[in-house]
Amino acid sequence: MSELLRMPDVRRVSGLARPTIYRDIRRGTFPRPVKIGTASAWPSDEIAAINAARIAGKSEDEIRVLVAALEARRAGLPV
Repeated sequence: MSELLRMPDVRRVSGLARPTIYRDIRRGTFPRPVKIGTASAWPSDEIAAINAARIAGKSEDEIRVLVAALEARRAGLPV
């Protein structure tokens, strides 16, 4: 099971600023958070997958496909 990361940890492991994370969510290049009551968190394996894709030099379109697959998997939908 994946650990849930809150915003400070996501910022630390991704190297992105808060506004950049939310901009990327709007663009579809960063996964949406999981809501836990009023709090938000991200599965650590999803953040690791996005980081790996960026390190590998994947394009924004390829990262959008990855984000869609990660969110589908999270929702239990067939990928």
